[in-house]
Amino acid sequence: MDATIGWVLDRAAKMNATGESTVDLGTGERRSWAETAKRVAGLSSALLAGSLDPGDRVGVLMLNSARHFELWFALPGAGMVLNDLNFRLAPEELKFICDDSGVRTLFVDDTFLPVARQLLDQCESLQELIWTGPGSEAPDGTTAYETLVAHPVIDLPTAASDDLAAIFYTGGTTGLPKGAMLTHRNITANALHMVATARIGPTDRYLHAGPQFHLADGAMTYSLTWAGGAHVFIPAFDPDVTVSALAGEQVTVALLVPTMVTMTLTCGALETVDLDSLRLMIYGASPMPAEVQRQAMEGFGCGMAQAYGMTEAAPVVTWLDEETHRRGAAGEEPYATRLRSAGAPIIGVRAEVRREDGAVAPTGEAGEIYIQGPNIMVGYWNRPEETAHALVDGWYRSGDVAYSDDAGYLFVVDRAKDMIISGGENVYTSEVENAIYAHPAVGEAAVFGIPDDDWGETVHAEVVPKPGATLTGDELVEHCRGKIAGYKLPRSVIIRSADEALPKSGAGKILKRDLRAPHWEGHERNVG
Repeated sequence: MDATIGWVLDRAAKMNATGESTVDLGTGERRSWAETAKRVAGLSSALLAGSLDPGDRVGVLMLNSARHFELWFALPGAGMVLNDLNFRLAPEELKFICDDSGVRTLFVDDTFLPVARQLLDQCESLQELIWTGPGSEAPDGTTAYETLVAHPVIDLPTAASDDLAAIFYTGGTTGLPKGAMLTHRNITANALHMVATARIGPTDRYLHAGPQFHLADGAMTYSLTWAGGAHVFIPAFDPDVTVSALAGEQVTVALLVPTMVTMTLTCGALETVDLDSLRLMIYGASPMPAEVQRQAMEGFGCGMAQAYGMTEAAPVVTWLDEETHRRGAAGEEPYATRLRSAGAPIIGVRAEVRREDGAVAPTGEAGEIYIQGPNIMVGYWNRPEETAHALVDGWYRSGDVAYSDDAGYLFVVDRAKDMIISGGENVYTSEVENAIYAHPAVGEAAVFGIPDDDWGETVHAEVVPKPGATLTGDELVEHCRGKIAGYKLPRSVIIRSADEALPKSGAGKILKRDLRAPHWEGHERNVG
């Protein structure tokens, strides 16, 4: 398929010109598709008429908003590369990403303007800040977004489907974030996969409750736009605000991580509203216990579906549909068993479970998930070795360990990658260990995930101090604060004695599986 991101917005603007495109509950602004397309074209034109060129990387550091949404079209539409930054990262992490990708311009809202000013001072490639507030008078040292939107439209470059559209940074097993490079083809292919799989149409209204920098939300950004539906934005997730938006804006589709679902179910707001318009609640990022699935179907009064994927797949790989949730919750087999799965590959994507030698594993045997499709990234930015490891003969090695049933449903049981998923956020243990080892009293350290009822998994550390050194868990956590994002900080720490070494293999590698085993005893799978 040779589609580009420009096709997506162009169709919505032509097929549903007067239909509502964006509803920004943070600012109260409402726009039609014709208005949104005009603003996007003006912004693309202004950027090209200024100091930027096609291929330049442009950063975004913002809460959810309609302007944030416009950037997902304006930047690739101008031939530039979107780099939407995770605002939960520590300033040092953001600086690394900006330096690594060579971000030249950063779009920022009021919430993150102080951090953006730090980045402007510290990052050699970063040259300007563009303030995305609703007014035309920008803070000192920034350019107003609205003045750019008003720029006369010029002839824009024609993007090719294989052109780079975005770089999304994920944690790295080496301790450094790495940027997954996604082309126009990767992104538009997965958007079409979602249109077909979730049956998205022009009457749908989607609530952006999770952060827009997450590609899970991005999948809905492009798929719903292609169908000409409407986007509703709240600045950030809050259970009461979410319920109010679902009801007040007659939202039909929403996507939350399991932690958000649980918080919304228990906030009490669902008891006072009518959610008759809501037809589908999608959840992802981590599994959801069967009892919570049942409570969610009852509480939201709509169909439930699970999406499993990763940034490198742009992002959706498998889908556990509404029928499986409904019939599984009633105890009907094989649906009840499949509720424990991540679903089957979505339309347009292949997934296989393979042994260590690359051979396809038989049904029921655990192995690594390999994925193939037009949505798979072209590689990691400036990481040829990691790219070569991840992309093998046209397949992407996910790093997740699973087994499949005879219908192709994938049951994720562990991770080959050293990663924790806590509240829907990926935490690479090497990133946390690097921060811990920077403490002068630390001799050995191992970080791994342990089960948690609210967050799925939490970050746990076991540390051996150097001989003669003293160390407390609180001291260690405070040492890490500021070096890594808050959600990556250990929630529990065991400090061993200096003569109590961590268990190791014959080759001297710390045996994390041995350390994890007691915490996961009695659990069906070793992921939360």
